[in-house]
Amino acid sequence: MNAAQEAAPGIMKIAQVSPLYECVPPTGYGGTERVVSYLTEELVSLGHEVTLFASGDSITRATLVPVVEKSIRDEAGKPAGLAYHMIEMDLVAQRAADFDVIHFHTDYLHFPMTRNLGRPHITTLHGRLDLPELIPLYRHFDQQPLISISDSQRTPLPWANWCATVQHGLPSTLYPFCAKPDDYFVYIGRISPEKRVDRAIEIACACATRLTIAAKIDHLDEPYFNEAIKPLLAHPLIDYIGEVNESQKRTLLSQARALLFPIDWPEPFGLVMIEAFACGTPVIAYRHGSVPEVMQDGVTGYIVDSQEQAILAARKIDELDRRRCHAVFAQRFTATRMAQDYCRIYWRMAGRLNGADDG
Repeated sequence: MNAAQEAAPGIMKIAQVSPLYECVPPTGYGGTERVVSYLTEELVSLGHEVTLFASGDSITRATLVPVVEKSIRDEAGKPAGLAYHMIEMDLVAQRAADFDVIHFHTDYLHFPMTRNLGRPHITTLHGRLDLPELIPLYRHFDQQPLISISDSQRTPLPWANWCATVQHGLPSTLYPFCAKPDDYFVYIGRISPEKRVDRAIEIACACATRLTIAAKIDHLDEPYFNEAIKPLLAHPLIDYIGEVNESQKRTLLSQARALLFPIDWPEPFGLVMIEAFACGTPVIAYRHGSVPEVMQDGVTGYIVDSQEQAILAARKIDELDRRRCHAVFAQRFTATRMAQDYCRIYWRMAGRLNGADDG
């Protein structure tokens, strides 16, 4: 047992409730399930008894409750997706008495059943909250204890029952540090109008620098891709390789001169930014959502407000110290720090910390 464990108010029985659309951890794209994996495994390392409710193809050192045999990515937005999650909520309710605290990552699907759950519970919201239908929903369930992943995420619902902000973290050895990158930029994530890969292409072309685009395309975004993005991929500097696995992503991020993150929406966190920091790879990001909270301008990259600024930033990106970029990751964005932040919340909810220890 390490010093942190000895000082803690005790080992807990914790349930982690994951969405079922991807396995935990995902084999490809999937930010929420990836964070659930990092948190679950770190809690196990800290000595807690953790039970993970997730798809049966998940891999974990916790006790796995397999809700469905395989992840249901193809059922997103369909009735089957809701049906399997209803089964998950019932399984959690049946086991509720087994846990000191239950941590949900399933948006608001569980809100009605938690009224009679009889156990401390918390919900981390991983998505955007600026949708009009969410206002009456969160007004109705105004007692639900919520965790934000950035302060900016709270902006549309400032009156909700926010308990804390816990920024994401990664295992400290997951991504390799690279002091001398190759000569290319990288875009990683998803192709959709709000992600603005078209801006990334423009930045790279203006800098006469290769751009590797490693991104998935959801079915709903296929018309946008075909009409707005596909014609841009013919440029000789642009290499579109589609969705990549975790190993491929590590290589792409670590060897890139910069990650381009030219978003046009209120990004709740932006996990790929801290993945880049872990490699020492700086980020060029538009000033939206969580970006000013996650980024340290002039250290982990540059925060911009226009394409002109983005192109100028890209041209001077090599002036930044990749070791300082990595140092910010090690100080602020490890999975250990994330798990410890959540543990303080769990202990407080279970009555093991008094108000003076909230931190």
